[in-house]
Amino acid sequence: MNDFLAHAGEGRTVDKYHKQQKIFSQGEAADSIFYIHKGRLKLSVLSEHGKEAVVAILGKDEFCGEGCLAGQTRRMSTAEVLTDCEIMRLGKEAVIRALHDEPAFSEMFVAHLLARTIRVARALLLLANFGKEGRPEPIIAKVSQEMLAEMIGTTRSRVSFFMNKFRKLGFIQYNGHMEVHSSLLGVVLHDQPEIREKTRAARKA
Repeated sequence: MNDFLAHAGEGRTVDKYHKQQKIFSQGEAADSIFYIHKGRLKLSVLSEHGKEAVVAILGKDEFCGEGCLAGQTRRMSTAEVLTDCEIMRLGKEAVIRALHDEPAFSEMFVAHLLARTIRVARALLLLANFGKEGRPEPIIAKVSQEMLAEMIGTTRSRVSFFMNKFRKLGFIQYNGHMEVHSSLLGVVLHDQPEIREKTRAARKA
């Protein structure tokens, strides 16, 4: 485990949670990130009609709540414990300092963001029903960034960031509808270096 995440310290506390306890709830102020030492939790969103949708299941060595780094002031989802958990709470300011001062933590967090990138790519390929011939396929239905964010368990701002990068790199195209190109498969299958570099740049923004 990364040294910064191994122990409590300035801006970092570790707490134990039991099944069905909530770590944070949709609509609450977003001012911290959480790192899972042990156990599993689910992220869910509640619609205006009161229906709950599970958008992600997270486990050991994963982060949640990182939307606050991208300007999110309120929680967009609820985090509820599925098994007994040990979870570290990292204050927003502590994370920002660590991204600049702790290279090992910075690399780990960038890897986490890269994993989110791959989830976006997979979601787009599934929505496009990508064919065996590898040709670009139009996504007929209107797919909002909010919908994609819910599908992969991240924030709309992160989806917007990576969608713009995919478009600039030629992986997707807008022309009255969205087309997904075969080159996007490289993001999923080969972890393309250019995407990694764009992801690294996110922490410097």
